[in-house]
Amino acid sequence: MSEQFNKWSDDFIYWLKVEKGYSQNTLSSYKRDLAKFSDHELTPEDISSFVRHLNKMGMASSSVSRHLACLKSFCHFLVNEGYLESDPTDDVSFPKASKKLPKALTMGDANLIVDFPQKRDKVSIRDKAIMEVLYGTGIRASELTSLKINDMNLDAGFIKCMGKGSKERIVPVGRSASAAIHLYLNLSRKRLLKKKQSQVLFLDKRGDPLTRQGLWFIIKKYVKSSGVKGTTSPHTFRHSFATHLLEKGADLRAVQEMLGHANIATTQIYTNVSRERLKKVYKQSHPRA
Repeated sequence: MSEQFNKWSDDFIYWLKVEKGYSQNTLSSYKRDLAKFSDHELTPEDISSFVRHLNKMGMASSSVSRHLACLKSFCHFLVNEGYLESDPTDDVSFPKASKKLPKALTMGDANLIVDFPQKRDKVSIRDKAIMEVLYGTGIRASELTSLKINDMNLDAGFIKCMGKGSKERIVPVGRSASAAIHLYLNLSRKRLLKKKQSQVLFLDKRGDPLTRQGLWFIIKKYVKSSGVKGTTSPHTFRHSFATHLLEKGADLRAVQEMLGHANIATTQIYTNVSRERLKKVYKQSHPRA
């Protein structure tokens, strides 16, 4: 079945790209997951056997669920295209994935990292703007590195970003981030750009568009310099943005819209983070906790 499976898999990936607008990273992930199943038959028995194999390998339940979700989406596509008469995943039970709460910085640690770049050189000014935008808007690393000059409407207090599935959304940007972006545009960006031409907002030291790897390196540098303990990535600022908004009483639907979540259940996990933090503070502070 391998040759036929590979053809169906290619058709499915193409459909995800053209019809669903999935990113290259997501398409690559789907392709990898499907490749692991390519030597099996599309029957409930083989799919269940595949699940048992993944569990025996010690794969986390969340990863097993991801593989199954990929297979289910694939089989649903095959049924719709007339390649299969029925969906073999309908008779396969999905393992319950344990919900892992996203890690958020404390407000103090977040402010410490964001405020750490104090120098007035072109790189420090850029880095300050980057971290103000990450923490001040909650956008993803890929969204930040894709920002263009004309995505900025700082006078109105908004930026435009392109999210998952090529979905565009408008995100409010606060005074601190706006001021940092203005400073970067006026004092730093032209010096980084030199004689090159680019509409991308954030540039590296060579004047090329900043990559996600470059962004991760910048965050890592300031986390280490500030003395904040633990691993902090660009995505940690997104988690912190959502958690801190909810802790201060923000409406869940508004946070969902700002984060660009298609399903509010994805946003609701941050209410659990807030509750866990409150319980921790209570246990540490109350004499009869």
